[in-house]
Amino acid sequence: MQDKNFVVSLQKGLYVLTCFGRQHVRLTVSEVARLTEVSPASARRSLLTLQTMGYLGSDGKHYWMQPRCLLVAHAYLASSPTPSLAQPLLDALSERTRESASLGTLIDDDAIIIARSTARRSLSTGLGIGSRLPVYCSAMGRVLLASMAPAEAARRVHGMARPRLTAGTVVDATQVLDMVARCRADGYATNDGELEIGVRSMAVPVSDRAGNAVGAMSIAVSAERMTMAEFREAFLPALQRARATLATRLFVR
Repeated sequence: MQDKNFVVSLQKGLYVLTCFGRQHVRLTVSEVARLTEVSPASARRSLLTLQTMGYLGSDGKHYWMQPRCLLVAHAYLASSPTPSLAQPLLDALSERTRESASLGTLIDDDAIIIARSTARRSLSTGLGIGSRLPVYCSAMGRVLLASMAPAEAARRVHGMARPRLTAGTVVDATQVLDMVARCRADGYATNDGELEIGVRSMAVPVSDRAGNAVGAMSIAVSAERMTMAEFREAFLPALQRARATLATRLFVR
């Protein structure tokens, strides 16, 4: 039974806002209805309300996000200490390795990037703050799954969609959970071309001073630059040091 204080219309409006993205820049009412799994009439009401409030623009057929949406993201970044504490560490890691480094946390079935430093060597993934990575096939996601109890991680993996994004994407639930278990034992996870061909990534868990899991820190490299073994040897120690420093600065939940 739903809580009587739960505002369904607000829920639908937030779903509408979050359905926009790199793959969905301009959307029609019917497309929003499909993406948010609501009726076209409900989608239209939410879109018109958000347009009136200045969060969306429209030409009468398509809708797109307006800069006012940044107020929501800024409110999180300004009020949460974790991204601001992580940013200088990510900057230093990126400068030292000349690769891009990120901090992410779990949202639904994705790892969402909440802080990022982009190196001069830019990868074609085009990731930024707010980008989502599926947990089943990303190094960051596997670290976040490994921070859960094994039964909970298994429940999530079996219950989520696992599309094959590249020829190398691991989609079998048993194989994914084996990789999560390996991460739990080794303390880090890797990804070799599963999200994008030619891109390798590695991630480690981030905890606060009491040992509570709060996210994952990752670094990515072009496969042309080094093998996975060379990548691990060259960058895992630096990634672990940055993680350890951040842990000493985080408040206990």
